[in-house]
Amino acid sequence: MTGGEPPVGRITRRPDYLAAAKGRRFHTERLTAQGRLRDDGPPGGLRVGFTVTKREGHATERNRIRRRLKVAAQIAATQAGPAQRDKPVDVVLIGRRDALSASFAQLVDDVRQALGVVTKPKVPRDPSKDHGRPARSGGRGRGGARSPGGAGAAPQGAPPKRNS
Repeated sequence: MTGGEPPVGRITRRPDYLAAAKGRRFHTERLTAQGRLRDDGPPGGLRVGFTVTKREGHATERNRIRRRLKVAAQIAATQAGPAQRDKPVDVVLIGRRDALSASFAQLVDDVRQALGVVTKPKVPRDPSKDHGRPARSGGRGRGGARSPGGAGAAPQGAPPKRNS
């Protein structure tokens, strides 16, 4: 890193990770990105947090994934230019095991795409527009339509069950 480019900031506090998790998402086989535009908190531009779950391997593997993501994020932010770096955005990169075997160029490309997707402002949905989707029933979850007698009802025309 030569020149006057400021380094990309880091997310270090748990509330910032949780806030980023409520924002936009971007998925590939190598990583998942979560991000949100900051309207409060510390001033400054792009901040990035890194995490790799224990499911992805032992500590040495997780650390290698995290280190690769850190460098890829630094390069992607540099290539994105000051307009991207100066936005008040928090981005969390969640590393996957495939990040170990992927080419570094592919990893940088994934991070660059992720930064573009998760840093877009969310457009509020207009509830008056249904976009061609049927209205949701205010009912019982994913079960769909229920028969009038419930789950234990006898089929049509069959005599009712007796408890004996």
